[in-house]
Amino acid sequence: MITRLSAAVYGMATAPTVAPERSSQATRQLYPNFKVIVLNDDFNTFQHVAECLVKYIPGMTPDHAWDLTNQVHYEGQAIVWVGPQEPAELYHQQLRRAGLTMAPLEAA
Repeated sequence: MITRLSAAVYGMATAPTVAPERSSQATRQLYPNFKVIVLNDDFNTFQHVAECLVKYIPGMTPDHAWDLTNQVHYEGQAIVWVGPQEPAELYHQQLRRAGLTMAPLEAA
């Protein structure tokens, strides 16, 4: 006895499938940047802060590190790096472990 199997059993569609329409205006959402902020304290020297910035912040020059160190001292804080969360967490942790006083990471 031979039986006929329907098209559905074989996974063949009997009607064409229509894909939903895509919006012509795709919204692109970027990841937020984060600020790495060093705070002033009474125990780190200018030399130590500047050396840490040069050591741990990519592309940091000694001159820029001294400018930021002065900003930390005279204004109480300085944003030393801004960028994606993962590297911001790394630089924040490295500076904190080196003894610098750090503000919590902050979305830019």
